[in-house]
Amino acid sequence: MAEPEISGGLEGCRNQIDVSPYEGMQMKSSKVQNYSSKILKSGAILSETKILLAGWDDSTSIQDNFDHFHQRNILGKASRSRVEDILQIFRQRYLNEVQVTKTLITLIRAKHPADSLNQILYFHAARSDPLIHDFVTEVLWPRYKSGRQDILVKDAENWIRDKISKGSTAKPWSDNTIEKSAQGLMSTLRDFGVLQGLKNKRLTPAYLRVDAFCYIAYFLSRIQPSGKRLLESKEWQLFFLETEAVEHLFIEAHQLHLLDYHAAGSVIRIVFPSESIEEYVHVILERAH
Repeated sequence: MAEPEISGGLEGCRNQIDVSPYEGMQMKSSKVQNYSSKILKSGAILSETKILLAGWDDSTSIQDNFDHFHQRNILGKASRSRVEDILQIFRQRYLNEVQVTKTLITLIRAKHPADSLNQILYFHAARSDPLIHDFVTEVLWPRYKSGRQDILVKDAENWIRDKISKGSTAKPWSDNTIEKSAQGLMSTLRDFGVLQGLKNKRLTPAYLRVDAFCYIAYFLSRIQPSGKRLLESKEWQLFFLETEAVEHLFIEAHQLHLLDYHAAGSVIRIVFPSESIEEYVHVILERAH
């Protein structure tokens, strides 16, 4: 089997990726983000997501699966509108790529450790919702770097108001929507393990598990084929990781034979032992425990 390889340079590369199907795609658009208040109707929905993934039939369509969930009342919710809200957020976060959906199903059915799975689900949730992604990277990450742990709902409100004033929403939000979105954002991040506390929140991000790290690194490598840029990707800020900590995780993954990591000056060479994320998740399940 050919091994996908990414590198910070051409030296010593057997299978250098010269042209990627994701070439030119940025991690985040340079255009102004259109923030959504969907966070009001979603939250982390961790338990619901796991139920839906466990019951997913990948041999049929998304709509057929949704119809089946309604018929079976798989979520046990009293309100049909609440179920619809959950299904739409589930679709936005986890059904954009067939390979990713299948990989998440594999992790669920293999009873992958909850803390690792939750970190992977958080990663996809943040990538699908700019409100979550940018609040973490623009507000929580700088605060964490400065050594502060406290964070108030008012901080989230002020940040949202500033974004609205800069045109980051399709139209202005009411004060009520801003307040409830800030509350929803904070509780969502608490449920994902980024924050702790019921009323007064504080930053207590969990250490990123090496198996979750490898999954995320593989996912990002398809978009960013440069080893050096992958190492230094700003997406690691979602997990409050400096470049040195990211390198430590690559070395740990290398020692566990989850990937090959080699650094020689500015040249970073990373080789994954699989050609697809579906295949790679089986490597993670076999070697990371």
